Amino acid sequence: MKIHLHKAVLASAVLALTCGASMAQDAVLNIYSARHYPTDEALYANFTKATGIKLNRVDSDDAGILARLKAEGTASPADVILLVDASRLWRGEIDGLFQPVRSPVLDQAIPQQLRGKADPEGKTPWFGFSTRARVIVYDKLKVQKADVATYESLADPKNKGRICIRSGSHPYNLSLFGSVMEHLGPAKTEEWLRGLVANLARSPKGGDTDQIKGVASGECSIAVTNTYYLARIMRSSAPEDKAIMDRVGVVFPNQSSWGTHVNIAGGAVARHAKNPANAVKFLEYLASPQAQDHFANGNNEWPVAKGVSIANPALQAMTGGSFKSETLPIATVGMNQVKVQQMLDRVGFK
Repeated sequence: MKIHLHKAVLASAVLALTCGASMAQDAVLNIYSARHYPTDEALYANFTKATGIKLNRVDSDDAGILARLKAEGTASPADVILLVDASRLWRGEIDGLFQPVRSPVLDQAIPQQLRGKADPEGKTPWFGFSTRARVIVYDKLKVQKADVATYESLADPKNKGRICIRSGSHPYNLSLFGSVMEHLGPAKTEEWLRGLVANLARSPKGGDTDQIKGVASGECSIAVTNTYYLARIMRSSAPEDKAIMDRVGVVFPNQSSWGTHVNIAGGAVARHAKNPANAVKFLEYLASPQAQDHFANGNNEWPVAKGVSIANPALQAMTGGSFKSETLPIATVGMNQVKVQQMLDRVGFK
């Protein structure tokens, strides 16, 4: 039996398709991003190519983005918020800057400990899309690997005068210290921080790459860094970077206890998003195998979506393929930041 479409019906179908294509072409998404990685340009371009949704991006740091959202209020044009630290994601949630969403795609892909706490309706305020392990690097000529096997060892008197680290108040360190507090309790954590300060080779300064270079140059013997900074050096063909890796070893701390601390880069839908459906679509894209592979190979981060494998040679070389990471809820670590900052002030950790 043949089916004949009435001309008017056919015309309506064609018109609907044309309008749909036009709407997709005109669709936009406004992103406030703390991700300042040139390799992410391909990530954004691939989303636009796949969906037809144009991305407008404002770049700033985590604190600047949260301050801007507060100042803009309901007039904010932001649809998607991308931040690179658990404590700042938690702060944005507490300050009511995110719009909780329900997405079966994200619930299925992202492990529960790497998401914000769902509300009674099952809506989640934010999701982690990649992780960075906070590891210890050491001078292979001066330090035994066993001497830096744990975070606790950073405060051991045997490591006095050996340690380089960035500011204690930097979000990466606040999250690490918040994690340690969850494991050791407040009193022991403050004692540990006091010992860490006593073991510094110099006052805290610079970024994570500067700490790695400090070990390689002999300025200090031990440092703390996020893994993606180290992976960049490992993947470089520059002679000076090869020389750094000849001198520096890496430890994923606490493999025999609670596991290595990991921080996250994550995203949320802005509270006053004008394009919430497209915002959710973008977050779901970040959990896709294509985007997760980009996080791993483009910016040397650990993908978080279930079932995604890692092909990055630097990440593979660091761990031999896997490592034990802590399983604390990231939101809990963020909640500890206020108490940790007070400890830092008391022990003189600048």
